Amino acid sequence: MKNKIFVSLLLSTAIGLAATGFACAQDKTVKVGALSDQSGLYADLGGPGSTLAAQMAIEDSGLTAKGWKIDVISGDHQNKPDIGTAIARQWFDVEKVDVIVDVPNSGVALAVNNVVKEKNGVFINSGAATSDLTNAQCSPNTVHWTYDTYTLAHGTGQALVKAGGDTWFFLTADYAFGAALERDTTAVILANGGKVLGGVKHPLNTADFSSFLLQAQASKAKVIGLANAGGDTTNTIKQAAEFGIVKGGQKLAALLLFITDVKAIGLETAQGLNFTETFYWDMNDKTREFSKKFAARMKNGAPPTMVQAGVYAGLMHYFKALEALGGNPHDGVKVVEKMKSMPTDDPLFGKGEVQPNGRAIHPAYLFEVKKPSESKAPWDFYKLVGTVPADQAFTPLAESKCALLKK
Repeated sequence: MKNKIFVSLLLSTAIGLAATGFACAQDKTVKVGALSDQSGLYADLGGPGSTLAAQMAIEDSGLTAKGWKIDVISGDHQNKPDIGTAIARQWFDVEKVDVIVDVPNSGVALAVNNVVKEKNGVFINSGAATSDLTNAQCSPNTVHWTYDTYTLAHGTGQALVKAGGDTWFFLTADYAFGAALERDTTAVILANGGKVLGGVKHPLNTADFSSFLLQAQASKAKVIGLANAGGDTTNTIKQAAEFGIVKGGQKLAALLLFITDVKAIGLETAQGLNFTETFYWDMNDKTREFSKKFAARMKNGAPPTMVQAGVYAGLMHYFKALEALGGNPHDGVKVVEKMKSMPTDDPLFGKGEVQPNGRAIHPAYLFEVKKPSESKAPWDFYKLVGTVPADQAFTPLAESKCALLKK
């Protein structure tokens, strides 16, 4: 009798486990949370455009036609880590969000990174720059798409040092992103025989850069490195023009520049700036096709920034992983492992891979802002100067401090 009961229990357990596995495989519901700066200094490079990019990825994935139910919601972290983490917790606990995308602002991203790991969700970051997301603070739940501070430093920083810009002064945003960008660029400058003469930190969302620019001007450094982004970068460059800094012989290094920044500054002032990006709308037929559709749905008619392009591409790869799994297991680690096992291939970034530390790799490009006379159409702002191969654009795995690599 006892044997029969034992066999019956084993059978019922096996059936239960099989049913659970079948249910997971058949679960085709997904909720995407686009967490961004919706109204502040990073709203143009992410914000509503990132939410649109997420929606377009859902449409282009083809999954809804196969019976999947996929929704996207958006939130405004206001560039504050406490608000960002509160939204993330609400999304996982109440809204049942599966994946969080975008999250510009490295301070917010690092905080959200911890929440996603705790809740075993998925975090596809395309907005934050800090290379720590795939190094010291890497997570089995996180994929870092698009770019990082290593990319910017080894693209723009190295090119300028090799071109003779061997003395630098940094004007740095005073939070995690600025610190990481200054750190990574300094390492490149020193490795290439250059010197850092000094630097000054400014609060996020600064309106008046005059005192900071005067210090940079007085340093006599050949290059003034702008370790800031968005509205801070555009304000710095505009005010530097008023001070005649470039005309005086110093060069501005816009270490992180977006196409929306160039639009805000204007070609007359921005011309000649060198910078690194991993996406430009006018690179090829595929990027132009997507960007035309995107711009048609944007209120201001703007093409996608590389952050918004990264939201789209990262989600497209995520959806491919879910389809390969046969459904949504609602298990972040499992989904990210699947994303790492599959090569990446999308119309905006091309072919690549997600490395074991969560870093998505693809080529990066060194651009120069065109002169007004060279621009032939709206948003025709860039000319390609050089290409950094995918295997050189991001931190080599041998140098990564990610604990996941030690397993």
